[in-house]
Amino acid sequence: MNDRTYDIFVIGGGINGCGIARDAAGRGLSVCLAEMGDLAGATSSASTKLFHGGLRYLEFFEFSLVRHALAERETLLRAMPHISWPMRFVLPLSKEMRFDSETPTSRVLTAVMPWMKGRRPDWLIRAGLFLYDHLGGRKILPATRTLRLKGSVEGKGLKPKFEKAFEYSDCWVEDARLVVLNARDAEARGATILTRTRVVSATREGDLWRVTVERGGVRSDHLARALVNAGGPWVADIVQNVARQNSSENVRLVRGSHIVTRRLFDHDKCYFFQGSDGRIIFAIPYETDFTLIGTTDQEHHGDASEAVCTPEERDYLIRFVNGYLADPISAEDVVWTYSGVRPLYDDGAKSATAATRDYVLSLDDAGAPMLNVFGGKITTYRKLAEDALAKIAPFFPKAGGVWTAGLPLPGGDFPVDGVARLVADLRAAHPFLTERWALRLVRAYGTEAAQIMGDAQSAEDLGRDFGATLTEAEVRWLMTREYAQAAEDVVWRRSKLGLRLSAEQIAVIDDWMLAERQARAAE
Repeated sequence: MNDRTYDIFVIGGGINGCGIARDAAGRGLSVCLAEMGDLAGATSSASTKLFHGGLRYLEFFEFSLVRHALAERETLLRAMPHISWPMRFVLPLSKEMRFDSETPTSRVLTAVMPWMKGRRPDWLIRAGLFLYDHLGGRKILPATRTLRLKGSVEGKGLKPKFEKAFEYSDCWVEDARLVVLNARDAEARGATILTRTRVVSATREGDLWRVTVERGGVRSDHLARALVNAGGPWVADIVQNVARQNSSENVRLVRGSHIVTRRLFDHDKCYFFQGSDGRIIFAIPYETDFTLIGTTDQEHHGDASEAVCTPEERDYLIRFVNGYLADPISAEDVVWTYSGVRPLYDDGAKSATAATRDYVLSLDDAGAPMLNVFGGKITTYRKLAEDALAKIAPFFPKAGGVWTAGLPLPGGDFPVDGVARLVADLRAAHPFLTERWALRLVRAYGTEAAQIMGDAQSAEDLGRDFGATLTEAEVRWLMTREYAQAAEDVVWRRSKLGLRLSAEQIAVIDDWMLAERQARAAE
């Protein structure tokens, strides 16, 4: 039995759980968070990795969701300029593109202009982009413009039939690093972060929750005044089988799969491709040498942890993007796939595509309070956390007010346009670093890259070289400061160096980390 009584116990170490833990800890509340695997081990490391308003959600009249997401983009950019940055999106236009017939906009247009036959006309897209530019109070990001693709760098690589495009702004984010940095900031403000710790049961005892966890085969109990269920795809299971509460609310599990190919375009802009089936996908510059293509929307049945990109989904994405590419790709060009399960709030929509992407916070206050988090987008995680605390705050009169807007995450204490200066400073202090190596470190760690490098004057000073510029010094930082315990945590979540490392190299990292953990345990 842990002899401490926490104010809040959070179940789930994805972006919502870690965002709520950070917000609560910063208000002076005592917090404990338990995650059954690694932080961001499920949905929060398998997103399309965009801070975006969700242009296509305008077709569903989700104006409030889009407005909040658009407003958040620049707030988040300022807080984490190392792991998030502006990106321009090119939307090629074609008369072949169609609405999803389920959207409210499609139904209205079909009723008013039946001769359009489901087309998504250029003027409607431009009207949507006008709203997109103005709904969220944009200040940093540039506005929409029209492109002529013929002879342009954006048109190179596309089929000649695509002559015109709109270009607009959204942002990229390193999703798994976002989760870890929120957890670190929460811990710095007093929170307890328990990874690889499964919550076995949660039981109300008077005004408290008794939470039983299992870690390394050992069970222990924790007491808390409030329980937050941020279990993502497992949120309903936690309600029913862990807390044993009755609820009519549920999630709709929707699988989003992605493929990664060799780099397809000679620029750093993303493409927004519309399909003849009404869906859209992105083709995004990824890890310098690759292109990320996704995502699908498939109903998912079964364990969310077993989600994979199926051959059918891979082939669908290939066919989709080949509708635009001058030089088609094939399955042989795919170097990696991943899939995540989105826990959307079940609002009764007919299709996975039409289901709301907004979040629902459900408070059960029949005794010690329990807050259940349904749905949500990575772009609005900070606002979700604020809204969650607004529901919980009445139970904690001494809690502080809102505070997270504008305060940087670890390593993010520099200007939005300051990456180049940080890279130059890092290379000046450590001349053996290549431009590419230094940029990778700054994009991952921001101002903390200098701490990892220490006073190293040669690559050898950083210890063992694991390949792809990953060194012993960096892995040790990830273990001691960022909760990494296995090679998978390092090469697929704290970074994407798994794209550049062989299975044998990854196995060596795993063995080294195991030895490090054993040595620390023996001290």
